Amino acid sequence: MDREIRLKRLGFRATHRGTKEADLLIGGFFERHSAGWTEAEIDWFEALMDEQDVDIMAWAIGTAEVPEAWRGPMMDDLKKLDYVPVEK
Repeated sequence: MDREIRLKRLGFRATHRGTKEADLLIGGFFERHSAGWTEAEIDWFEALMDEQDVDIMAWAIGTAEVPEAWRGPMMDDLKKLDYVPVEK
């Protein structure tokens, strides 16, 4: 599949998770980082989209331990939370 189409589909999945919180966290991460991803990083994120939102959010905010399969630089970036917009 073409990279552009793949990213567009992933972007939709990342920003339409079902709750505003998940859309901001997962979608915000996608929007901030996806432009520079390698094919392997796109594969990682695509697989992550099959996980439950509550699990992804718990791993990101540190309320649950990240499973070994998801540990690494991408999860480290997800856990920074510097991509979530904060309304003032």
